[in-house]
Amino acid sequence: MKSGGEYDIIVAGAGLAGTLAAAAAARKGKNVLLLDRNPEAEVGKKTVWGWTCGDAVAGSHIDFVQKKMGVQFGQPELDRRVDGVYALSPDLKTKFMFEGVGYTLDRPEFEAKLLEIAKKSGANYMSEFEVQSPIIENKKVVGIHGRDKNKEEFTFRSKVVVDALGISTVIRRNLPENPYVDRVIDTDDIESTGRYIYEFELKGEDLAYFDPDNALIHLNNVMAPGGYGWVFPKSGNRVNIGLGVQKKSLDIRNAKLGKKDNLQTLIDEYVKWNPLFKNLKLWNKNNNGKGSWSVAVRRNMESLVYDGYMGAGDSMVMPNPISAGGIGPALISGILAGENASRAIEANDTSVKGLWQYNIDYNQAYGKKMAGMEIFRIYLQSLNNDILNYGMKSFLTTKEASDITLGLIPELSVASKFKMVLKGARNLSAFSNLVYVVGRMKAMNEIYEHYPESPDTFVPFKQKVVHMVEEAKERFPSSPI
Repeated sequence: MKSGGEYDIIVAGAGLAGTLAAAAAARKGKNVLLLDRNPEAEVGKKTVWGWTCGDAVAGSHIDFVQKKMGVQFGQPELDRRVDGVYALSPDLKTKFMFEGVGYTLDRPEFEAKLLEIAKKSGANYMSEFEVQSPIIENKKVVGIHGRDKNKEEFTFRSKVVVDALGISTVIRRNLPENPYVDRVIDTDDIESTGRYIYEFELKGEDLAYFDPDNALIHLNNVMAPGGYGWVFPKSGNRVNIGLGVQKKSLDIRNAKLGKKDNLQTLIDEYVKWNPLFKNLKLWNKNNNGKGSWSVAVRRNMESLVYDGYMGAGDSMVMPNPISAGGIGPALISGILAGENASRAIEANDTSVKGLWQYNIDYNQAYGKKMAGMEIFRIYLQSLNNDILNYGMKSFLTTKEASDITLGLIPELSVASKFKMVLKGARNLSAFSNLVYVVGRMKAMNEIYEHYPESPDTFVPFKQKVVHMVEEAKERFPSSPI
């Protein structure tokens, strides 16, 4: 086994989070090594199928990167601007807008742009290197072990390792047992997702099925049990169309309906369900037209750091629990990880305590609303289509729904409560559950508003969070049918 040398910071994974972590740290004058398993021409490729993703990102997250890094994005990487995202009820009669202006990305072009930024910032880049495990000494991460493209084994050592390898990362899963970073993820908190990118012609116009100016999300627990379907417009009469499912919800749905559907059959049924598309043709640029992957839909790890270790993006299960959007948090966390790793090295303290400010910064920038949104996700997965239809029509105003999707906690209107009383016991019970959930979201957000200032008070904080989530799962089991 060869020694590949020593660095201030090793960043494992050159995806969204990793490239920005490397760029941010290199700009602070740190000696950074950025490792990626893909060839340079395929940087950021997530699976053997390609850069499989919904490709949508809020404009505010692009603004964050541009401001922090002093760079500008445009075409071709920002493929299509959208005015917002609409979530539609199963019967398509009610829709709520949330998030506002955003973009659908040309993901290979965007990833290539980020790599260019990292290299120009001074990061050392090594492609076609497979990270196999962390190097642990005295229970501290001090480097990584892996193989290059010739299958030759190397070790690289560093003061900090930034883990940006994604949801199944071998680094997080091989950390020593510790109270900070969970090594495994509950399968009920993971959704299987897949999509096509198609060129198409339209048979007609119906904004419930395709909106050229907005991204659409279809909530339907028969069609996408425990998840949702999406139709995201791209440039040039192209569309990113797909769906995600929770395995437990899919199993329940199949058993109750006597079906044997899987992710792929559901995606194909969803495409056929849409009446507007004709002459669909796979747009297979970069062999990226079809693919599937897994995405976490829980709160991000309560702590993102361990001794000598930081995680960013999907390795820390950062996607939004409701929308499953992971691009934005990956961009934010990558920059903050690079900045905080540099500060810790300058302070000569890369212990949990020395890296703790990263937790605080990410919590403030994005993370503090995600645990509350996980509670709402658990609640949504307990609703059948009838309740979803009625609830979206009668339980929430447009503003209240928008507040929830932004992680804000609405005060449910007295008028809505009075309306529920008049509608009878069944609907009153359903509404009471929503009132309970909003109360739990508020309590969770309050816990995160007082995120621990140091590791000393972290364990009781985490215990409170885990207890509240488990309480919600017990009260609202998955029930798609």
